[in-house]
Amino acid sequence: MTATPDLGTPQLASADLLRSVFRRHAAGVAVITAPGGGGPVGFTATSLTSVSAEPPVISFGIGTGASSWPAISESDHVGVHILGEHQQELAATFARSGADRFGAPTRWRKGPEGVPVLDDVLAWLVCRVVARVPAGDHRIVLAEVVLGDPSGAGRPLLYHQGRFNGLRD
Repeated sequence: MTATPDLGTPQLASADLLRSVFRRHAAGVAVITAPGGGGPVGFTATSLTSVSAEPPVISFGIGTGASSWPAISESDHVGVHILGEHQQELAATFARSGADRFGAPTRWRKGPEGVPVLDDVLAWLVCRVVARVPAGDHRIVLAEVVLGDPSGAGRPLLYHQGRFNGLRD
């Protein structure tokens, strides 16, 4: 492989290369929740994607080593929450290993299908899990939208360069 002036110095594929590239990719921030045998579980995700309009299907990735994976691997339904820029601390709580994610100050309620629904988000969905597709050390979860509420107020929270940020004009 030779370097070109316009492209810099290419690197061979690695986990470090992937992380470095995706730090430059701004992504919306969501929290995925599910009921669990020991109580509700949840995690911060930036891999949320709309997959299909008919039927309405979304996807997200989760590592098989994540503390939420055992519950997500067995749950029939999940909650998907789009966070606002006012929820940086909530995003950080759900991203932090070992955090009491559903303790104060997190505000939530038990929603349809027993799914934990977070308060004060920009939008939320309850989705029925239809597949869990192996993808390396992760699983891609495909879930069909059952119901939701897109009426929250505010601007979206973004993740870029390893930090949570608000959207700028």
